[in-house]
Amino acid sequence: MPTGSDQGRVELLQGTLDLLILRTLRWGPAHGHAIAKAIERGSDDVLLVEQGSLYPALHRLIKRGWITFDDGTSENNRRAKFYRLTAKGRKQLEIETSKWDTLAAAVGRILRPRRAGMTS
Repeated sequence: MPTGSDQGRVELLQGTLDLLILRTLRWGPAHGHAIAKAIERGSDDVLLVEQGSLYPALHRLIKRGWITFDDGTSENNRRAKFYRLTAKGRKQLEIETSKWDTLAAAVGRILRPRRAGMTS
């Protein structure tokens, strides 16, 4: 349930979350909570990463072979899975980033048309 501090925050769509997880893991291995916090901080706390979305996304990325994990201990001395990008995941990150750039540009053209006749 959203709280007052969640106002102005945006939940992520599935494909977008996958892309941001891959991008975050490009910096090195991280456990789930650290991935979520890195995405939130990187967006100036606009994007909200819920556990109910994060862990299914991590499992999906493992199944695709884009990430893998090792068991380890977190900074607060708890057992954790540390996820890391695979070579296949690095290639997919490039593909997904290119798709995102194309999509964002297309949406931008619709939201902010250059032709005077398309304003509303």
